[in-house]
Amino acid sequence: MADIRFDGKVAIVTGAGGGLGKQHALELARRGAKVVVNDLGGSMDGSGGSSAAADAVVEEIKALGGEAISNGSSVTDDAGVAHMVKQTMDQWGRIDVLIANAGILRDKSFAKMTMEDFELVLNVHLMGTVKPTKAVWEIMREQNYGRIVVTTSSSGMYGNFGQSNYGAAKLGIIGFMNTIRLEGQKNNIHINAISPVAATRMTENLMPPAILEKLKPEYVTPGVVYLASEEAPTGAILTAGAGAFALTRLYETEGVYLGEGGLSVEEVRDNWSKISDPAGQQAYLNGGEQSGKFFRKMQGG
Repeated sequence: MADIRFDGKVAIVTGAGGGLGKQHALELARRGAKVVVNDLGGSMDGSGGSSAAADAVVEEIKALGGEAISNGSSVTDDAGVAHMVKQTMDQWGRIDVLIANAGILRDKSFAKMTMEDFELVLNVHLMGTVKPTKAVWEIMREQNYGRIVVTTSSSGMYGNFGQSNYGAAKLGIIGFMNTIRLEGQKNNIHINAISPVAATRMTENLMPPAILEKLKPEYVTPGVVYLASEEAPTGAILTAGAGAFALTRLYETEGVYLGEGGLSVEEVRDNWSKISDPAGQQAYLNGGEQSGKFFRKMQGG
């Protein structure tokens, strides 16, 4: 089969000054994409800002013979996001790929977490995905082509101590993806999620060096670039790390119909084993499929 290429395509990668985003930007450029390297250049907790990291990645891309420009906008700032998109359109006249990668951490147990810390992380991860997506959406609709890759996490899908803010944002991104993948299908806009396991500055203090060495960001990037390609599926949650790849799905059990007459709390308790029985469980493609199951059960099916 032919190599996956991005010749003539334009990609925006947020949070691309280092770590995962940098590797995504470099690989897209190696495969022919023109790349916008977006990075606020702040610290891990979101404070501060500098264009130096993004500029350095641009220089790396140019040294490879590629084309790239840097952008220092915050993904939470409406005017900054609008400027990033205008800068891209003025430079190249189209946007084919958006990789929403930017993020910060403010980890604390929920008891010790301030609402400021909760809202800031939610804003950067969730709204920092929504705002760039909204800004490129009409452009992709008019082109009848777009590929969007959002970044989720096991902390959102399964939980992780001290990350209630981060986990809430990361699962919120999946809810966002699940709806806009339906809305984008008629215009050939595919949106997928990556759930990375990688050694970055956000994880360097959580694992020993020997493990971090096996979790290089570049081991995640092949999955991201595939999800950004013309051949990409839509609505997939791809987990990647250390060269391993897996697909995450949300399943619902078949459940049991308890009827309406005399329905009680005790009936739910007494039928819990049937409600939770994994036999026949399914991964639904939209909310209507779940509703259809309930209508079927009402009719005795």
